[in-house]
Amino acid sequence: MATNLEKDGTAGASTKPQLTKGNRTALMGAMFLMATSAIGPGFITQTTNFTVQLGAAFAFAILVSILVDIAVQLNVWRIIGVSGLRAQEIGNKVLPGVGWFIAILVFIGGLVFNIGNIGGTGLGVNAMFGWDPRIGGGISAAIAILIFLSKRAGMALDRIVVLLGAIMILLMLYVAIVSAPPVGEALKNTVMPDQVDFLVITTLIGGTVGGYITFSGAHRMIDSGIKGPEAVRQITVSSVIGIIVTGVLRVLLFLAILGVVATGVTLAQDNTAADAFYHAAGEIGLRMFGVILWAAGLTSVIGASYTSVSFITKHDASPRLRNILTVGFIAVCAVVYLIINQAPQTLLIFAGAFNGLILPISMTVLLYAAWARRDILNGYKYPAWLLLIGLFAWLLTLFLGWNSLGGLAKLWA
Repeated sequence: MATNLEKDGTAGASTKPQLTKGNRTALMGAMFLMATSAIGPGFITQTTNFTVQLGAAFAFAILVSILVDIAVQLNVWRIIGVSGLRAQEIGNKVLPGVGWFIAILVFIGGLVFNIGNIGGTGLGVNAMFGWDPRIGGGISAAIAILIFLSKRAGMALDRIVVLLGAIMILLMLYVAIVSAPPVGEALKNTVMPDQVDFLVITTLIGGTVGGYITFSGAHRMIDSGIKGPEAVRQITVSSVIGIIVTGVLRVLLFLAILGVVATGVTLAQDNTAADAFYHAAGEIGLRMFGVILWAAGLTSVIGASYTSVSFITKHDASPRLRNILTVGFIAVCAVVYLIINQAPQTLLIFAGAFNGLILPISMTVLLYAAWARRDILNGYKYPAWLLLIGLFAWLLTLFLGWNSLGGLAKLWA
């Protein structure tokens, strides 16, 4: 069997692990955790503004972001899954200390962005019921804490992110249909865009394949016991489905907004996304937007908290310890949000710069381990084609990382 692994980078049929019901639930949870972490409140606002700015031409930026997502996530899931180690543990094996440096960047970025995620849930509740956003944010943080305090926190996490992800897809699909977007125009611009804005593309990629988002699904997968060279098939299928779910959410949101923009209506500047849903489906559209924003915020709170804590604990740490630390992480973010009512802007700039640095550093470490450290991958021979597309993604992350440093310059401008 070792010969099969070395020849083609795949596991033989005889070693294919049998998935239990719990494993299947965990894999579904990992897929949706990756997808919903990428589609947070910030992404919804970002997509709305870029669609208003570029119209149908934004379809090209979405296509590029999905292709980069594929290149990054296929490698991240395969390397972490086959090794059975978290990203920071692989980093420390490649170069002692670099893993903890990555962990610090992820943790700080996750902490700051999670304050914004809690704020997003508050705005979602406000759109649904008209309540004060701080009340909605506090209630949502309490729900997230209860998930991690439950006796079967892992299963609760998996089921809630799958449920909320499915709700987001269905509601976005409904609004995308009733807004009647020019699908033909969008398809044409996907391959032959009327205009190309590289700043928009890099911003979109940085917001959806950066920081904790990159590792949320893969870390959840190995925590659930799906790991090792014999699980390559499950790892690959899960990563691909997760990428597809992410892509579907991006496309549906884009089409829902495009349908409104194409009518020429002028959207409100202070809450563009909510106004777009209102114009698409009236009062019910506004309530649907509230549900989508709340679901996006809550799943991002769960994803950011779970993944950030996974970077400061080892893969063999007890689930109880991880859950206690995660509850503390959410509580700190919630208290800060309730006090200042928003994510601190200066820290957001810092966190954005950190996010831009995480991917190039971590991809360097992971790809080096795949290429030169078969001992870390349990003797597994990494496929050359996967390494090649990973190298392409790595070069792009270097460019994005360099651009992200410009965010720090704003603090001293």
